[in-house]
Amino acid sequence: MSDLAALQNALAAEHAAVYGYGAAGAVMRGSDRDYASRSLETHMRQRDQLITMIGDVNASPVPAQPAYRLPSPLTSHSAARDLAAHLEQGVAGALWDLVAATAPNSHARALAIGWLSDAAVRAAHWGTRQALPGQPA
Repeated sequence: MSDLAALQNALAAEHAAVYGYGAAGAVMRGSDRDYASRSLETHMRQRDQLITMIGDVNASPVPAQPAYRLPSPLTSHSAARDLAAHLEQGVAGALWDLVAATAPNSHARALAIGWLSDAAVRAAHWGTRQALPGQPA
């Protein structure tokens, strides 16, 4: 996968995370809602940074879809937590690919490594723990 393809893939995952956290946060309550709100803000910042990085190489960033199919209905707080975990796993996978595609000392790789670590922490918060988050199966 090329650097640009990996950047676009990571951006697509961030678009999905922004949408999904908006939906999940509407169902959550208490401290989980606060954590989801902070996670949403993080994904929005990462999305914006990816858009800038893609623009810096004179490419057009992949646009967000108007809506995303959720893996299951958001009928409960538990379902919203499951969605948040699913979103973080998706972002982690895209970031794993970005780490693999970028040069060892590149700014993009450094960001992707930090973001991948953060995604693993958020996934663990939502109840998903993996030995190597984002690693392809």
